[in-house]
Amino acid sequence: MGLFDKKYCDICGEKIGLLGNRKLEDGNLCKNCAKKLSPWFDERRHSTVDQIKAQLSYREENKKAVEAFHTTRSFGDRYLICLDEDQRKFLVARTGNIISENPDVLDYSQVTGCELDVDEHRSEEMTKDKDGNEISYNPPRYCFSYDFNIVIRVNHPWFDDMCFQLNSSDVEVFPPAGTLALANPGQRSMEYRKYEQMGSEIKKALMSARQQIRDDISAAAAPKAVVTCPWCGATTTPDASGKCEYCGGAVNA
Repeated sequence: MGLFDKKYCDICGEKIGLLGNRKLEDGNLCKNCAKKLSPWFDERRHSTVDQIKAQLSYREENKKAVEAFHTTRSFGDRYLICLDEDQRKFLVARTGNIISENPDVLDYSQVTGCELDVDEHRSEEMTKDKDGNEISYNPPRYCFSYDFNIVIRVNHPWFDDMCFQLNSSDVEVFPPAGTLALANPGQRSMEYRKYEQMGSEIKKALMSARQQIRDDISAAAAPKAVVTCPWCGATTTPDASGKCEYCGGAVNA
């Protein structure tokens, strides 16, 4: 088969245009089908046609989860992490229209870790001498810029982590002229502190919810204690709400 022979998508069967092919391990994928894959999925080139079909089937089912999703808390500017605290689910969206975007909906229990990674970039400010040549200030002056990246590690069939940036533009900090470089100049900026706090809140929310689910599972699996009901005198194992299985009285009242 020649380099410029016509290719067809092994998923939808449509002809693939010039530069529109997305190579699979054992076939071809058109750009329209590729857009339907999870944005966190990065193993396309090492995936088979059957694996891609399986993921696209999952992505169709995910639309139902998006429709049933109700945001109770949200964080972020460039990306938006939304929590549905009633259903114990979350998603990360890139737009305000989650129905058309179809972001992956995950359970809190799928979270295995969460970190805030702050990238610092330093550049020196220069001035010019009388001949127009760039020279350093004395003492040197620096501009600092920061990006705040969240990494959510997950147990998911199609991806292992969700990495995204909280800030929509660089957070810039200019220490006052004549001051020595500070250990953490970003702390001088209210915007820096805002995103730092936002990252901490996201981490706390996800990890606390994950721990609560683990605690609930452990409690459900623990042996049930047999007690004497103070209302009917029966020897009973209280139900999930702490009531007698015979008379319905509150055993722990």
